[in-house]
Amino acid sequence: MAAMLLASLVIACGVGAYPIAPSTIVRMLLQGVGFTAGQPIPAEQQSVIWSIRLPRVILGALIGAALGVSGAGMQALFRNPLADPSLTGMSGGAALAATSVIVLGASVAPGLAHLLGAATLPLAAFAGGFAVSMVVFRLATRAGHTSIAMLLLAGIALNALAEAAIGLFTIVASDTQLRTLTFWRLGSAAGATWQAVTVAAPAIILASVILISRARAYDALALGEAEARQLGVPVEQLKLLTLAGCALAAGTAVAMSGMVLFVGLIAPHLVRLACGPGHRVVMPGAMLIGAVLVVGADAAARSVAAPAELPLGILTALFGVPFFIALLLRQREARSL
Repeated sequence: MAAMLLASLVIACGVGAYPIAPSTIVRMLLQGVGFTAGQPIPAEQQSVIWSIRLPRVILGALIGAALGVSGAGMQALFRNPLADPSLTGMSGGAALAATSVIVLGASVAPGLAHLLGAATLPLAAFAGGFAVSMVVFRLATRAGHTSIAMLLLAGIALNALAEAAIGLFTIVASDTQLRTLTFWRLGSAAGATWQAVTVAAPAIILASVILISRARAYDALALGEAEARQLGVPVEQLKLLTLAGCALAAGTAVAMSGMVLFVGLIAPHLVRLACGPGHRVVMPGAMLIGAVLVVGADAAARSVAAPAELPLGILTALFGVPFFIALLLRQREARSL
């Protein structure tokens, strides 16, 4: 999986309206870390790679990794292969917070927006996703026990509320803000910069460490909550940490790229099909496969209609919907047996 990701990064760096050979990409990267390899590379190609393509590809990989590991975390928590971060309202809360920053940020808290700079959007998205997750968690918790069914129902309700609020922001947005919102909601990594990479990377790495470190606990939880408690797993603490880690990862991804659908659903399944259900493999594997999926989809978005670009979210949905339907049919057949 790591080799697939490295290959996809190299290929994606060369794809676009101005194609560059993979061998040139490799030589450029080697020269960037101090190795002398072959003939000097033209300055225009170096500018395209270092200033435009490489930050976009790395940000795409981070977004895919965040969606993959958060999807695996939610599926482990719900013990349901059809779960993803949108089920508990994380994606809706993150999207609502990011929308409010785009529409109201400059007028409501200009000093804070100036102070935080590029970190404003991801911090707001994390805060929105985490706040909604905590509300859902509190609604579903009674006498120290959290009901998974209540988590699901409360998440769906708050997701619908967030969508309604986003619709209100869309109505009051200016033409410029409306255009930004439209493209942001369709999903894109076109605005990637090195600054965005440095903002997103720490949050996504921290969230991934939180979730991957609980892999053994997720294996125990797969047996059931009572069995996991008998094995010494602090189940309620695990639920809270999973929601926090998924909110941080998914919120950062939503803030950086908008709504990129189905990656969190597909990536864990692909790992399970190849490597089995053990979460010590599924969690890091979902990160790598999620990164490959988003990097590949972004490369396709830049090349299918070059020099124009297709929205990233549209491509992931086009591939994700058939996969989702296949999963539903597979589960129906399994239950009938």
